[in-house]
Amino acid sequence: MFGVPVRGMIVIGVLGVAGVLYAVNGGKQMGSDKGAEICKVTVTADILNVRSGPGDMQPIVSTMPRDAVTDAQARVENGYRMLSDRRWVSQSFVALTSDSTCK
Repeated sequence: MFGVPVRGMIVIGVLGVAGVLYAVNGGKQMGSDKGAEICKVTVTADILNVRSGPGDMQPIVSTMPRDAVTDAQARVENGYRMLSDRRWVSQSFVALTSDSTCK
């Protein structure tokens, strides 16, 4: 077809579609918005208990010192914020970092 082998036409078509998708997505990689939300917290207590679940009766699995910064989730239950490793800390003793976009 038009002097171009079928395999070449397929490659040109795939590259064309990829280029259009790239342009439509504003030059960002497809799916890059998935991790766009930044959620980090700083410990404000002298020593913060890290628990296995969202409540003060849940077992303590570790502790964190004042000014420690860790990745967190936007999820808050019963006054406890979920950390990125699925552990929980009291929302009263952490503050979102200045570059966090979660609430």
